[in-house]
Amino acid sequence: MSEDKKTPKLAIIASKGTLDQAYPPLILATAAASMEWEVAIFFTFYGLDILKKGKADKLKVAPVGNPAMPKPKFMPINVPNILGVLPGMTPFATWMMNRWMKNAHVAKLSELLEMAVDMDVRLIACQMTMDVLGIKKEDLIDGIDIGGAATFLEFAKDADVTLFI
Repeated sequence: MSEDKKTPKLAIIASKGTLDQAYPPLILATAAASMEWEVAIFFTFYGLDILKKGKADKLKVAPVGNPAMPKPKFMPINVPNILGVLPGMTPFATWMMNRWMKNAHVAKLSELLEMAVDMDVRLIACQMTMDVLGIKKEDLIDGIDIGGAATFLEFAKDADVTLFI
């Protein structure tokens, strides 16, 4: 007697809108969706920046407070974290990370978002955060849901895996 397999569910909370923090939820979500998992990402607080129209490929990564960031190959020593406060270091770190991703043939964030929508990943923008930050639905990409914590929790209560990124 064979029993029907339950479709695995992945619930992700994306609360940060920096370049380095935007990749993990989208990569995990699209990977799980490609494995035929049911997936939802709840974008809250600064994570909403990922969903803003035209913003995904303009997200930045700051080297300050990010001591694990690898050094560029052309630098003979690790750059002390304090140098991250110098003018131009955030654009440099952002350029460097975008270059690493491109050289590794990793899709751009806008492409991952499009893939997620095409793969039926449920992208939920937090209504409360939108209200707090003055973000309107028109500010966000198409193909997303708007909902509060209860909307996400209704999905997450049955999730096999829940991640906070």
